[in-house]
Amino acid sequence: MSDQTAPVSLEEFNHRLLDISESMPKRLRQCADYIAQNTDRIAVSTVAELSAAAGVQPSAFMRFCQLMGFSGFSDMQKMFRETYALKWPDYATRLDNLKAAGADSPSALLAEFVEAGRLSLENLASSINPETLEQAVDLLAHAPMIHIIGLRRAFPVASYLSYALEKMDIPAVFHDGVGKLNHRHTIRKGDVLIAITFAPYSQETVELAQYARGLGNEVIAITDTVTSPLQKLRALTLHVTEVDVGAFRALSATLSLAISLAVAIGARRDQTEK
Repeated sequence: MSDQTAPVSLEEFNHRLLDISESMPKRLRQCADYIAQNTDRIAVSTVAELSAAAGVQPSAFMRFCQLMGFSGFSDMQKMFRETYALKWPDYATRLDNLKAAGADSPSALLAEFVEAGRLSLENLASSINPETLEQAVDLLAHAPMIHIIGLRRAFPVASYLSYALEKMDIPAVFHDGVGKLNHRHTIRKGDVLIAITFAPYSQETVELAQYARGLGNEVIAITDTVTSPLQKLRALTLHVTEVDVGAFRALSATLSLAISLAVAIGARRDQTEK
């Protein structure tokens, strides 16, 4: 392990990488080259995913992290997560990227988003574990009250899920954060929380999930990666990844998962009540 102090910012990380990359062994240099070109992936990927993309073994990637001054991959990822929100391009930059790619006409954009949606739905169909989905539906169908939180990009999904449950007369509370009001006091023993968040993860969502788990309640997580902070809470996790278009991410797969959950919960409750 390196005796250097670990970088605390992306700028320091890049300076360190520039200083030592030339003297690295071949495999570690592959890690360095990949990271230099894909720094936005570190915060939301696993060491297995990054090492595979770099064409090296996970052990080589771990040595790279240590050479950079970190205790391991999780230590390096923590630094990147703290700067992820700042790193993600603003909307003006995303529009510029689309224009540069020549995909800014309405018809071209529609075609791009349709294709991204198709790929996202195909990924969802193959990545969702049927047993996990079945367990989630069973827990939610028997819950005295379902609590739902999803903020920022996840807000449309959470609000639609709340709407669908309400229309089926299923007791649900939408923790929407409107007026900065905190409704965590409505969570009772035996209730189930659906927490929806994607990188960069909503701290409010994570905190409510922590609160629910602290009461001993089950948490159903709809999130994007195995490194999501909701994983640490031993939440029952449904993973969904959206293919982006110029860093704009639609919600095709996530909304499909949400309405599937709602309909399955309604059907299961009807069976239970008969």
